[in-house]
Amino acid sequence: MSFVGGKGKAMGFFDSEVVQEEAKQLFRDFQNLMRLGERYGQFDREGKKIFIQHMEELLERQRIFMKRLELSDDFMAQLTIKQLQTQLGGLGLSLSQMFDQMHQTLERMKAEADAER
Repeated sequence: MSFVGGKGKAMGFFDSEVVQEEAKQLFRDFQNLMRLGERYGQFDREGKKIFIQHMEELLERQRIFMKRLELSDDFMAQLTIKQLQTQLGGLGLSLSQMFDQMHQTLERMKAEADAER
């Protein structure tokens, strides 16, 4: 997937302002949720459910962004995916396994929050 910029020149995946803004927003949202998550144990049941919902939404946005990277024919996008796959491979995980494990963790957290009274 290539983008065409001004004067018909092909743009790289990360040259797109939309992609740059989306990546920045994903990173900001992730950081904010991680900071908030430090107090997760202090949340009441509804607070935990809201936090988990936000995490699920972020996870889905990350999954879509990664899929767009994978489908791109841009060199930097492919390099980014390869680097991520190498890092995850060092942990014995594929990209899909990472997302599956994150989803399973959120499902466990949901079940625990539902069990609270």
